[in-house]
Amino acid sequence: MAGFWSLGIFVIPIVAIAGGIISGIVHTVMRARVRELEIRERIVMIERGLVPPPESDPETFDRRMYSMHQIQREHVAPRHRSAGVVLMSVGLGMMVLLTYAGNVPRQGLGVGGFIMILGLGFFINSLFAPRPSSGSSSLPPSSSRPTEPPAPPASGS
Repeated sequence: MAGFWSLGIFVIPIVAIAGGIISGIVHTVMRARVRELEIRERIVMIERGLVPPPESDPETFDRRMYSMHQIQREHVAPRHRSAGVVLMSVGLGMMVLLTYAGNVPRQGLGVGGFIMILGLGFFINSLFAPRPSSGSSSLPPSSSRPTEPPAPPASGS
C-alpha cells in the first residue's frame, strides 16, 4: 500500500504534463484544419468565378502587405544582438567552468574563447544590419488609402 501512495505523487504531474502536450497538439491540428477549410472555400469561390475577399480582416491584410519588409528589417538587428550577447555569456561561462571546475585552463580558454568570438561576431553583425528609416510608417495613414472608388463627376448643365 505504501508503494501506491509514493507512486501517486508522480501521477498528477505526469498527467498534467501529458494533458498539456495533448491539448497543444489538438489545438494545432484543429487550427490547421480550419485554415485548410478556409483555403478550400477560397478555391471553390475562384472556380465559380467569384472574387474572394483578401482576408476576413482587410485592415490586417493591408498592414501585412505594406509592412512585411519593414518588419523583417526591424527584427534583424535585435535578434543578432541578443544572440551575440547570449553566446558571449555562454562562452564566458564555459571558460570559467572548464578553467576552475575542470582544472583544464587551456581547454577552457579554447572552447569558451571560441564561443565568445562567435557571439562577438553576432553582436558586430547586429551593428551592420540595415536600420529602418526613421519617421516612416510601415502602413500609410488610412486617410491616404482609398476606401471606396471615387464617384463619377456629375454632369450638370
